[in-house]
Amino acid sequence: MRRRSYCGFRESGWALALATALVACEATAQTRTNFIRQVHQATGVQWDVSVDDAGTRQAVLPILPGGSRFELWTVESHSMRNFLLDVKFVDVNLPKSNIRIVTEDPCTTVVRTRADRPFRVEVKTSGLLSSLGLPLLSDLVVVYRHVQAYGAGERILGLNLGGLNLNPDQGILISAGTISGNGTKVLHYPINAIPGPNRAKVMGEERFSVVTLPDLSNPAAPLAMRFLQVWPVADGLIEGIEDGQMVRGSLPEVILTANDLYPDSQTYAQIYSGGLRNGVEGTVVPGSAVVINHQVPQNRQLRLSDWDEVVPDNGRWTLELLTVTPFGTDRLDHVTFDVQRALKVRGALSSLD
Repeated sequence: MRRRSYCGFRESGWALALATALVACEATAQTRTNFIRQVHQATGVQWDVSVDDAGTRQAVLPILPGGSRFELWTVESHSMRNFLLDVKFVDVNLPKSNIRIVTEDPCTTVVRTRADRPFRVEVKTSGLLSSLGLPLLSDLVVVYRHVQAYGAGERILGLNLGGLNLNPDQGILISAGTISGNGTKVLHYPINAIPGPNRAKVMGEERFSVVTLPDLSNPAAPLAMRFLQVWPVADGLIEGIEDGQMVRGSLPEVILTANDLYPDSQTYAQIYSGGLRNGVEGTVVPGSAVVINHQVPQNRQLRLSDWDEVVPDNGRWTLELLTVTPFGTDRLDHVTFDVQRALKVRGALSSLD
């Protein structure tokens, strides 16, 4: 069963209440501890305070000039890995902004998608002072888009959005655009911009941030920041039996190789009578099913032997390696082969003499 988590902040006057609800996206025995980190932007002073899975809590430190950054973190009990879930900036003299990144993946403990999938970014702004007739700069905020590729270390360690080993200063600035007026602006992106020679295999983060424009009395100030995790498209291979092969005895041992299996996905081999067709629900080959309950993509290799029972008759058969993700079902590889087992006749001779 997939479970979801939601986290956010709420401001009322000088007091800041922090509302959180945190649950794991995947079925796991690990428990999690949640905490809010408040950091004064001007002084760098920070304070951590634990929070429950749901509820509200008063901010520990006052909101001083320059504002505070609030980070929502969770810590896994067994691995002791930290995960940054959300970031908010609060200053009583600044407008408010919130970023929401929407993908086809329903998981909300992390916001993630696959390298070939679209996503959208919703930027909601309030408190801009255009209605008061102030200078034009008071009616504008800037939206920055940075991208940063993951290396092998981030993948192996399973670092989450805003991973501690990533230096955000090394991110690549893709775009910077202004938004005017209060309300919600929706930005559509058909595909990510993470660099890499093979667009299907890129992995990393897209980071969106909202910042005020500087004026004569105030420097630029951050209002909101949000991360999107991007993982590569899976690929696979069936070895041990060739396309068009004629099998006259027992079926050979087959090796299934699957790479970059998406988090929270299911992968299996199925077989059906006839040639390759789309949308066929065949028989799952015993021993071929893999469920990925990890935060990062996984590689798997399986050996299939003694699978004659799923091919009971002679004729043409198709073996497919499939993976099921939040984006649908994808065929990683397939093999079509023919079976012509020898006919065995058992009988007895008798005589009337």
